[in-house]
Amino acid sequence: MTYRGDDDLLRRLQTRLDPLSQAVGLAAAPARSDFDLNPAFRPANQAPLKPAAVLAPIVLRPEGFTILLTKRTADMPTHAGQVAFPGGRIQPGEDAVSAALRETEEETGIAARHIEPVGAFEAYQTVTGYAVAPIVGLVAPDFTLNPDPREVAAVFEAPAAFLFNPANHETHARAWGDAERRFYVMPYLDHFIWGATAGMLRSLYLRLYGDD
Repeated sequence: MTYRGDDDLLRRLQTRLDPLSQAVGLAAAPARSDFDLNPAFRPANQAPLKPAAVLAPIVLRPEGFTILLTKRTADMPTHAGQVAFPGGRIQPGEDAVSAALRETEEETGIAARHIEPVGAFEAYQTVTGYAVAPIVGLVAPDFTLNPDPREVAAVFEAPAAFLFNPANHETHARAWGDAERRFYVMPYLDHFIWGATAGMLRSLYLRLYGDD
């Protein structure tokens, strides 16, 4: 189905997400992964996954809700130059929510006081060996951006109505060694949203709208 409006989205976020307390448990056994479209690429002997968390920030713009995303710098050790949710490794003593909020402030400058975490959805395993707990947060639009230039090349917002429209969920393929790897893509303006971020957006869409 297609997007039915911001009020409907709020209702779905309130009723269809997992409790925040379950986020770390979900990350212990990710239900979604980069291998969903590429089962042949899943390694036979998987090393322990590194715990991470991201924030899926839904900005409550009065003219229409948006989802805030970052573009990583070209010299990052993993996922360089890619569009991503703000997030990173869960540090000792942190839970997934505090890690997602900390990383969001470090990467974008948006302080936790502007964000209301409202729930979690399926954890995601990346091909780079991370188990990512995605936390959905409602973001008041009165924040000021201050991106960290060491990690973030750009910050932008895409309409929720665009990202939650399945007509915009493309699958592309690329040669990967001797085989072909498939992945989700959501091109928006001049931004190429793909890989794990597109996979998590697809997962969130299915959680909110998949049974309609």
